[in-house]
Amino acid sequence: MTGTGTEDFADRPPAGSSVTEYDRQHLKLYARLLDAEADGASLYEVVRILFGIDASDEPERARQLHDSHLGRAHWMAENGYRDLLHSQAN
Repeated sequence: MTGTGTEDFADRPPAGSSVTEYDRQHLKLYARLLDAEADGASLYEVVRILFGIDASDEPERARQLHDSHLGRAHWMAENGYRDLLHSQAN
């Protein structure tokens, strides 16, 4: 995995039931989080590469960033993609 660590991330992604601009801007991040989960990557590796933070220095923030964005990534994969497909069709 290679990362940028330069993007702007909210500490928590949106939690609503529709795709937001934040979601659209972070589709690549969501895909990479799902891939990292499937590969069994460690929290430390994932947050360092994808979010540009050191989990040793900020363990609570690292866990919050990771878990909340991974949760949103799962939501996008299971539900949110429908909104994206619908918006592309219009």
